[in-house]
This record gives sequence, structure tokens and C-alpha cells, in this order.
Amino acid sequence: MYRHYHTFEGRKLTDQERARVLEFQESIHYSPRYSDDVNEYRHVMLPKAMLKVIPSDYFNSEVGTLRILTEDEWRGLGITQSLGWEHYECHAPEPHILLFKRPLNYEAEYRAAAAAAAAAQEKKE
Repeated sequence: MYRHYHTFEGRKLTDQERARVLEFQESIHYSPRYSDDVNEYRHVMLPKAMLKVIPSDYFNSEVGTLRILTEDEWRGLGITQSLGWEHYECHAPEPHILLFKRPLNYEAEYRAAAAAAAAAQEKKE
């Protein structure tokens, strides 16, 4: 059986912070995916009012946008996406837009790696 152990990275929201940001979860907009030769991309548009309830330490004070968030942090804000996405930039003119990328064929490669790990585990047992 494939087992994935994960340690939280970033700063967890307090219960009160999480409750406030999750009020906006249904209003988060996800763009269609687009790609180049290496990665696929998408942007996530948060409701502008949501920025007011996100904790200040999630922001880059020099530019006024969200800083680059870890997967655990953006998932904690209520952003839901399949595995492999990486937050790599904020759109400075529109700080509520977060840009994400992941390698092309990530899902197929992930499934193949998981199957290989499961086979190796079964072989051990």
C-alpha cells in the first residue's frame, strides 16, 4: 500500500483566521489551464475582500502582494487544486491574482511513481 507522510510547511492559520478566509471559498475563481513546452499554468483569483482577512504575515510588505505561499498555506486559504501545483508569482497590479504552475504530465508521472512505490512495498511484504 502506498503511504504518503507529509509534514506541514508554512504557517498554519489559527481557527479564527481559517474561519474568516473560508467564508470566501465559494467565490474563488480558477482559470482554465494553459501551457508551454515545460509547464502547465493556471491563475487563481481570490475575491478582493478576502485579501482583507488574510493575515498580514502572508504578504510581502515591500510590494503589497501575497508572498509566495507554500502548498499548505494556499490550501489553508481554501484554494483547492489537484496535486503538483506550485504558487510561483503574484500579479502585482492585481494582488488578488495568484499564479500557479506544475510540470506537464505531472499527474501521469505521479500515478506511475505511486504504482511503483506500491509494487516495491508489496515485494517487501
